[in-house]
Amino acid sequence: MILTFAVAGYRSLRELILPLQRLNVVTGANGSGKSSFYRALRLLADAAQGRIVQSLAGEGGLQSTLWAGPEAFSRAMKAGEAPVQPLVRQNRVSLKLGFASEDYGYAIDLGLPQPGSSLFGQDPEIKAEAVWVGELLRRNNLIAARNGPAVQVLDEAGKRAVVMNDLAPFDSMMTHAADPRGAPELLALRERMRGWRFYDHFRSDPEAPARRPQVGTRTPVLSADGHDLAAALQTIREIGNPAALHEAIEDAFPGSELEIANDGGHVEVAMRQHGLLRPLRIAELSDGTLRYLLLVAALLTPRPPALMVLNEPETSLHPDLLAPLGRLIASAAERSQLIVVTHARALVEALGSEPDCTVFVLEKQLGETLAPGFAAPAWAWPKR
Repeated sequence: MILTFAVAGYRSLRELILPLQRLNVVTGANGSGKSSFYRALRLLADAAQGRIVQSLAGEGGLQSTLWAGPEAFSRAMKAGEAPVQPLVRQNRVSLKLGFASEDYGYAIDLGLPQPGSSLFGQDPEIKAEAVWVGELLRRNNLIAARNGPAVQVLDEAGKRAVVMNDLAPFDSMMTHAADPRGAPELLALRERMRGWRFYDHFRSDPEAPARRPQVGTRTPVLSADGHDLAAALQTIREIGNPAALHEAIEDAFPGSELEIANDGGHVEVAMRQHGLLRPLRIAELSDGTLRYLLLVAALLTPRPPALMVLNEPETSLHPDLLAPLGRLIASAAERSQLIVVTHARALVEALGSEPDCTVFVLEKQLGETLAPGFAAPAWAWPKR
């Protein structure tokens, strides 16, 4: 389980360090920084996939995603006695992301390249990375570190050995230095991060992938776009928890029953509802019903991940579905760590009453996203 999530220099997140529990809810007014929080989590996961630079490019490049305010605020600025203005910069320009779990921690520091060094002068460079044991980075618990092009890993004798000295500035040590023999901890952490799942705004329009029949194959993990919904639901029935699936449908749509139609190997979801003479095909279901089924398939996965992140799962749902969704999320949190980003008050209230749930209400002050009421856990960034 992730115990601490940290981000600095990303959009409105000048420096945000949060303690996490098994179930976490992130909410706040529009523009408070919920989307930036979610994107920062996705960027961190992208580091394990080796595509963090490409992901930043998709957001407009590093310059477009950096914190736009001053490096720090003076007391007079915070008190409103002086205008917000640049102070003398003490540190290099950087975007930092990291987390600490019950066993390992990881952090990455991205910065700007030297001017004129390449045609791709706007591409960020990975300046430093670190993997350590425990919650807080210290010199004596560091097991892998990257500074510039060099990567050092703790060997079996407990000494740091250079395993690479020519790592490209756009490549992560997570993808290029992980080795089952030389760096098994790095490999284990990378695979765990690759297993994190993100579900964000499932499509429900008439051309949505989930509304089309698909070739049926065992699907223990619902895809990010939900095109394999029917196969995922049938997989839950066969190798997952069919009783929980039935309860989730009954909780939201009393008297209804799911059917999975098979037409020459192509499978499609249908729903038989009380009072109707025939089941409704997936193309006939409302947007909210379809989205709820997608969330059911994601949350009842037979292969629960270490971390699952839901971004605004309440989209298109009728208010009556928020309580069943809350119960479904709370149940899933018994098997995975969950982070739910939402602005639905009813969902926040339903989840906030669950044990081991933390609700973060984000606020903006002088353009900076803060989480009032929470003391930042001890944290240290790797040095360049």
